[in-house]
Amino acid sequence: MRRALLTLLFALTPLHAAELTLDLPGGPRIWDTDTLLAHPQARDVAITADVTYKTTMHYRAVPLAALLEGVTPDQHLQAVALDGFAAELPAAPLLNRRGSRAWLAVEDPSKPWPPLAKGKPSAGPFYLVWTDPQAADIGPEQWPFQVAKIRTLPSAAERFPALRPAGNASPAVVAGFALFQKNCLACHRLNGAGDAQFGPDLNIPHNPTEYLAGDFLPRYIRDPQSLRRWPQGKMPGFSREVISDAELGQLIGYLRHMADRKVTP
Repeated sequence: MRRALLTLLFALTPLHAAELTLDLPGGPRIWDTDTLLAHPQARDVAITADVTYKTTMHYRAVPLAALLEGVTPDQHLQAVALDGFAAELPAAPLLNRRGSRAWLAVEDPSKPWPPLAKGKPSAGPFYLVWTDPQAADIGPEQWPFQVAKIRTLPSAAERFPALRPAGNASPAVVAGFALFQKNCLACHRLNGAGDAQFGPDLNIPHNPTEYLAGDFLPRYIRDPQSLRRWPQGKMPGFSREVISDAELGQLIGYLRHMADRKVTP
């Protein structure tokens, strides 16, 4: 009986306030849930077609630009999640005040968000969401959830030379490199380079272009579970709305190019 009462009490206890670390040019700062919920610019926002929950969601959120003290449009940021997901984010869209606008959604401990799946936590305590994302071509990897830290860094190409294509690479390969940074680097490393702790390296020991022949690699990127079905699979599919067929060809062209540029970590 005592155990049952303790279990019920635990279930009814609100979540604890969480903390978000911002490491920016103006200096590091830690924001907690209560302070963000009471922020003078906090407001209720409706997010249609939420990337994570796949439905319309309503959040209490702060315009991310209001928190990015000292950040300029030419800079680069990284949002690091609790599970090792590391989203690479150009600063310019994050600072927008109109069009595509970034918001830091804050989970109220007294009103927790839905779980991501049965037995899983929610997207909180902090989730980067967008209003009108189409205006700036914001992709799904630019919606990191369970965010623990946001920091300014040099761009990925500057930090990790092992990711770069050869200097004489074609424009299509260079375009594929940009697509890789936007859509793949949040989860994967390549040549051991990158900050993500989530997915496997895409060049070492083998590049996917070396073992997925024919149209299998494009099919895998479009719908991973169509080729390898397993309950714990986490890689999302990339629709034509996110990556067009032409862009998918450029991305695969970059991967094929890098298969000849393996670097031992």
